[in-house]
Amino acid sequence: MDRFDHAFTVLGQRINGLTLPERAVSAPVPLASLIDRVNAAKRLYQQGMRR
Repeated sequence: MDRFDHAFTVLGQRINGLTLPERAVSAPVPLASLIDRVNAAKRLYQQGMRR
């Protein structure tokens, strides 16, 4: 095993030893808010069709 192989193996072992960060849990979005956002997007899309 040459220096490159050794360095690559050590790097791989270090990467495998890392722990993944915890994903932040976001608060659930109220359904009414989602509906409002969809309706706003629909209005923008309809305004764009009048060109």
